[in-house]
Parts: sequence; structure tokens; C-alpha cells
Amino acid sequence: MTAVSIDPERLWQSLMELARIGATDKGGVRRLALTSLDGEARDLFTRWCRQAGCSIAIDGIGNIFARRAGCDNALPPIVTGSHIDTQPSGGKFDGNYGVMSGLEVIRTLNDHKIETQAPIEVVVWTNEEGSRFTPVMMGSGVFAGAFSLESTLLRADLEGITVSRALNQIGYAGTEQTGSRPVGAYFEAHIEQGPILEDMRVVIGVVVGALGLRWYDITVCGEDAHAGPTPMRLSKMRCSPLQRWSQRSTRLHIAINLTVAARSDSCKSSPIRATSFPARCDFRWICVMHRMQRLTACKARCRRRASDWRRRQTSH
Repeated sequence: MTAVSIDPERLWQSLMELARIGATDKGGVRRLALTSLDGEARDLFTRWCRQAGCSIAIDGIGNIFARRAGCDNALPPIVTGSHIDTQPSGGKFDGNYGVMSGLEVIRTLNDHKIETQAPIEVVVWTNEEGSRFTPVMMGSGVFAGAFSLESTLLRADLEGITVSRALNQIGYAGTEQTGSRPVGAYFEAHIEQGPILEDMRVVIGVVVGALGLRWYDITVCGEDAHAGPTPMRLSKMRCSPLQRWSQRSTRLHIAINLTVAARSDSCKSSPIRATSFPARCDFRWICVMHRMQRLTACKARCRRRASDWRRRQTSH
């Protein structure tokens, strides 16, 4: 059989055209899940797939499946793909490369008139980044049964718009039963998102593991007061709630003795006044590590410390 290669220029041009949807001034992409820009990108992808002879199916969480028929369509398909939603300051290739490379494979098979025994499908998973809605990896999680479709559709963004409403707004509230499609094998091409391969001057690698992640939405309550005449020792918000949790989370890392990356995110205090102590602070504490056992231990310690903190606060 003659060696078959993709058309790298065509793949590059597809990536660049997709990247124009939500392009930022710094050369990146801002295309949050289920926004009008995401809908525009989905429209472009499905148009390209139909032009390549694929049929399109959309399930209840908005996952898109572009299918190229095989010689035996009773066989479970070989599936590849990724996502096309991005981080708020995302890049051109994260997720998008996995989707476009799958489409390029189909285009190349068409160019050479090659029939595969099993069907081939390219999938676009919904809200994999989790930048607008939580949880992350939403579409694939619902497909795999990790999250229920009903509860996930009710998830809302910071403006109160639910996943269900957003899907309907962009026209991607599918009717296919979620998780009903068989999968013969799944492959995903992805950029590294880090500097290691480049530093080693290695072109490609195989993923052998992934970071586990847990996040905690934390609310710290106290009593607002004027910052000028209120001594710190008498304030029920004696110091910044975020600072207090930061101090405790640092001690938590030491107590568990873990190699862990953690950060606080999405902090919002109220009321916001330059001369007042806030009465409430809402923020997200994120913890990632390589081993599930340690991540579970972190969860248990975190809950215990938060419970102790709450008990001490209510006793004062």
C-alpha cells in the first residue's frame, strides 16, 4: 500500500480560520463554551464535515459527532477529537488541534479514496475547559456517565444562564440520547501545553498520566465595619478572608506533606468599599496533583480544617 500523508498546509489553514473566531489582539483566542462565538465555530466545523461527506449527530449535552461511514457500519466507530471552546485567554491549538487533525484525517482518506472497515467519527466535546460552566470536561463527562445530563443542563454561569438555555440559544441542544453511541477506540491528538517536549527537542510524546483536580467554592462570612475606627482585634473580619484561608491552606499543605499545586481563584468580596471591612468573601480554592490517593487525602483534610474553622468562628 502506498504511504499516505495528510496535507499539512490544509490543516494549518483550517486551524487559522477557526482561530479567527474569537481572536484576541495578542494572537490568542477567547471563545468560551456555548457563547455565540462557540456557536459560530461549531457551525464552521459542521459545515466542513458535511462538505467532507460526514453525517452530523448532536446529543443532549451538545457534543457533536461527525461520522464518515465505513465498509461495515455495524462496527463501533474509531473516534478522535477534542474541544473547540477555549480559556478566557486561550491559544489557537488547545483542543482545536485535536478536532482539526481528526477532520484532516477524514479529508485525506477522501483524497485517496480509502475506505475503512469501521466508521470514523470526529467528536467535539462541550465545555471541556470549564471556563464558563462547571464542571470541567462537561461534555465527555456526561457522555461517560460521570455526570447526569439533567443536573448538568441546570448548571449556570456567573450571569445565571444555564447550560440548557445556552445550548438552545446557539442551536446545539441535540436530541440524541447522551452516551448511547458505541466507541471502538478513542484517540486524541493534543498540544503539550507545557515546555518539556520543546526543551527536550522531542516532536511528539504519549500521555501516560494526568493531573487530578479538586476545587472548593468557599464562602467566608463576618460582619462589615468601617475600617478606620474599628480595631483589627475587634473586627469579625480581622484580616482578609482570602488571607486567612491562604494561611490555613499553606499549613494544610505542610500537614499533608504533599507535592501539590494550589491557588485561589475567582475572589469576590462584598460589600466593596475602600474604607470598609467586607462582610463576605467568596472564592475558589483549586488543588491539583498526580496521585488520586493524595488528592483524596487532601479533600478529607481540607473539609476537616474548614469545619474546624467554621466551628471556631461561630463560637466567637
